[in-house]
Amino acid sequence: MSFLLRLSLPNVPGSLGRVASAIGAAGGDIDAIQIVESAPDGTAIDDVLLNVVPGAMPDSIVSACNALDGVEVLWISRYAVGGTLSLDLEAVEAMTEHPDQALAHLVDIVPLTFRADWAARVRSVSGGRKAAIVHGTDSAPAILPWPGEHLRRVDLEDAEVLAVSAPLPNSEALVVGRRGGPEFLDSELARLSHLATLAASIAASITRTSPPR
Repeated sequence: MSFLLRLSLPNVPGSLGRVASAIGAAGGDIDAIQIVESAPDGTAIDDVLLNVVPGAMPDSIVSACNALDGVEVLWISRYAVGGTLSLDLEAVEAMTEHPDQALAHLVDIVPLTFRADWAARVRSVSGGRKAAIVHGTDSAPAILPWPGEHLRRVDLEDAEVLAVSAPLPNSEALVVGRRGGPEFLDSELARLSHLATLAASIAASITRTSPPR
């Protein structure tokens, strides 16, 4: 059974080793670790993708990590079978393989890259009072508010869903949602904005390089 663990730990040599040892002793097998954010106060926030061996309990892994000096588990949840910690570089490579579909690839890739539940590309209609969904993943809501053309956190009617948005060209935006957490960090918003900008640039390159008819 796969789980995604987000934790805060001291950003010093040996911290990850201590965490890995504690997880292993509690019945967890680490598949991948990704640094999400390094804070000025000397702490780091990491995402750990792990499998729990039969008979072991996720609560035991959480307790083992929290027992370490300076370590705090921020969030743990079941993770999709076969899921990976997809890196931003992999997302960019996928978009550049088919530049004419870069924005569609962005929507499809972002949930995996950011460990989110869904993503949707929306367009402003009715003078910005409503949003029309251009393309969304299977679990994206059928109706979304227009989030505006700025990088921001988005308030949805479903209070259990945390959502953020990044602007795209032509009065469009990318909206990404997580059900139940964890909260989107400022560093994740910056990454989302960067990926959205890259996708828009890749898509625009097709128009710039297309020969005149």
